[in-house]
Amino acid sequence: MLRSFRERTGPAVPKRHPEFERLVLPHLDAAYNVARWLAGDPTAADDIVQEAMLRALRYHQGLRGDAKPWLLRIVRNVFYARLDARRRAGEVPLDGIGLDRLPGATGTPETDLDQSQRSQALDRAIAGLPEELRECLVLRELEEMTYKEIAEIVEVPIGTVMSRLFRARQLMTGAAL
Repeated sequence: MLRSFRERTGPAVPKRHPEFERLVLPHLDAAYNVARWLAGDPTAADDIVQEAMLRALRYHQGLRGDAKPWLLRIVRNVFYARLDARRRAGEVPLDGIGLDRLPGATGTPETDLDQSQRSQALDRAIAGLPEELRECLVLRELEEMTYKEIAEIVEVPIGTVMSRLFRARQLMTGAAL
């Protein structure tokens, strides 16, 4: 399995912010997962999460309620700000690239290959979704966020979240997995 963001980057903040560590750091891997799916690139996701964590550290005193939706909204905002900057600069955003999967613990090369091919097909299908559908699907299915939390993160009504999830699932069902 992939190493967690924390394992790859080391400690994100010094020990002098215990409240931040208690509230926000438990959601660091979720922030990376969302950034990776939005950006489609692990290196870009690292940069997005680093910037998001710096913003979260700067403003965590104003946090009210659950930290996970708050942090994931920051990650999303950083991603879209970077995307807008790239578009203004005339750069073409990278398409989502499926992650290379490490061999599993199934014991046989055939089952490892089959699992790897299925994972890559799923990665391609998710990466092929439009951004607004992909972010809702990732937040719901991979991060197990509620509709209400997703609505808060992406700043749309719950009905829009439900509609986006329905469309994303329809497109995923139509994708060759």
